[in-house]
Amino acid sequence: MAIPRPISLLLLCGALSTASPAIDAEPLPAVDSGLAARFARLALDCVHREYPNKIAHVLNAAADARPPSALYPVFYGCYDWHSSVHGHWLLVRLLRTVPETDMPAELRDEIESALNRSFTPAGIAGEVAYLQADGRGTFERPYGLAWFFQLTAELREWDDPRARRWLATLVPLESVIVARIKTWLPKLAYAIRLGTHNQSMFAFGLILDWARTSGDTEMAQRVTERSLAFHRRDRDCPLAYEPSGEDFLSPCLMEADLMRRLLAPEEYSSWLGGFLPQIPRDGRGDWLAVGIVNDPSDGKLVHLDGVNLSRAWNLRNIATALPDSDPRVPALLAAAEVHAETGITSVSAEHYEGGHWLASFATYLVTGR
Repeated sequence: MAIPRPISLLLLCGALSTASPAIDAEPLPAVDSGLAARFARLALDCVHREYPNKIAHVLNAAADARPPSALYPVFYGCYDWHSSVHGHWLLVRLLRTVPETDMPAELRDEIESALNRSFTPAGIAGEVAYLQADGRGTFERPYGLAWFFQLTAELREWDDPRARRWLATLVPLESVIVARIKTWLPKLAYAIRLGTHNQSMFAFGLILDWARTSGDTEMAQRVTERSLAFHRRDRDCPLAYEPSGEDFLSPCLMEADLMRRLLAPEEYSSWLGGFLPQIPRDGRGDWLAVGIVNDPSDGKLVHLDGVNLSRAWNLRNIATALPDSDPRVPALLAAAEVHAETGITSVSAEHYEGGHWLASFATYLVTGR
């Protein structure tokens, strides 16, 4: 049984959508129309905005010193490759989940036009060529590649001719990424327990979601094997050490969010007790303090706005994996409420350092992805 959301989160997320159901037939919660427009505008502003730009690029020769759009002709906007990928996912997600009656026709047309402009066979061929060139074996691994899986999973779940067309265009790049991740997983000897891009727990969750959506049982098996080997015996996660000064992902909570995908409910409840024994049973929401951002114009410090958003979805997901009667559920949902309200308030166009990516995290949260 689904656990009721706190009232203000219900107001943020809106009523259940009448949009096309996902392949698993679960209803899609629709984001509030005002938030949808706000988030969509942030993504539309950046997906084809080339500068400022931060590239992570291995130079093999002088000829490799090229502008971002020449290196990767689809995902060159939004300051960096991974933010461009999840900015495009944001647009697909909102186009899919927001009912036509709740989104102005001109905004829907802008979103569709932007996606058509990006998702071209020639552009994806350029992305494939970039990824397969020398020195690119670790490019955007695992964070950006995991977000690409989220993008194609979203398209697979959406029964719409546009989604099928866009997915067909993206499949050649997806195939390269699939092979790359399958090669990497057996060689990864340890979990990557960071609060930033290289974290393995967040990436594993998105990759597993993609594998189950796409029917890639080999990928699902490899992610499951690595996840259980790394985390099944974990105990007493030091949540009090979080967040560190540049985190946008919680190592402890993201691991718990990953493991609820893998363990049966009874086993998960027991595992969670050993892993996060500090979750209170009195229903209070102040047991986990929100991250503080002292300067939202600082590209590293603003990460803490993201940790509030990702913690919110972690806490809600953990709660929904427990029985309704579990005494930890109220405290999990109460903390999720505090983090969600703080995180959503931070999503703004005022500073591009956060504006180019925070709306994607907020959309993941409020649409119940």
